[in-house]
Amino acid sequence: MILHAVATPGRKADLPCLVWLHGFLGNEQEWAVFHEAFADWPQLRVDLPGHGGSADIAVDGFPGVDKALRKTLLSYNILKYWLVGYSLGGRVAMYHACQDENARLYGLIVEGGHPGLGEPQAKKNRRASDRRWAQRFRAEPLKDVLTDWYQQPVFSSLNEKQRKDLITRRSQNNPATLAMMLEATSPGVQPNLHTGLRQLRIPFHYICGERDEKFRSVAESLNLSPHLIPAAGHNAHRENPAAFRSCLLTLLRQPVEDTP
Repeated sequence: MILHAVATPGRKADLPCLVWLHGFLGNEQEWAVFHEAFADWPQLRVDLPGHGGSADIAVDGFPGVDKALRKTLLSYNILKYWLVGYSLGGRVAMYHACQDENARLYGLIVEGGHPGLGEPQAKKNRRASDRRWAQRFRAEPLKDVLTDWYQQPVFSSLNEKQRKDLITRRSQNNPATLAMMLEATSPGVQPNLHTGLRQLRIPFHYICGERDEKFRSVAESLNLSPHLIPAAGHNAHRENPAAFRSCLLTLLRQPVEDTP
């Protein structure tokens, strides 16, 4: 099972590949705007299961997503790589980094991704919430569901134009496969990765918007100082792409030995 992806060679073939993982409702095109700025690096923009060109691929939880990702990397002969993941993509990236088969993983950059809930009741509540959203995705007009989705507090920094633009873009998705992926990768079923992430021996950078108080706290729970994107909330790479690009370039150019 190979995920749909777009691969491009880098001007400097000795650099590790940048593997881009989008968030829920997105696809590989989320990252296309950054392609030229990172043209020195080989790049692979991946469509996660249930999204974009991988819409017909179904998985059963994080192990299934990770297995598909590993097969995809192998199919492109990617021998060393950074994972760059936003939101759901960040959670997939963190899960991947905490497994035992990562000799090729060079570093991890997460934008607004949650490492997992610890309290059983919190996990139960989140499963129930995501189940309700999944039922709505299956039963109601997609545009109506997305209108409510982007009213959630985590998206409060979006202005009306940004919100309408996202609803228009996301309305091209398949509601049934979105529902499947939402339940399969709910934080309510995600393993708690805090311990594994603190033990990583590779560079691990956490990015979030300066207005994203929830995920600034998440970074601190991992004993990380988040790299803050000014004038941005949860969807920082979309709200302030220039600042996100500059931050990412700075992180990637750091000598590995100087990175905690």
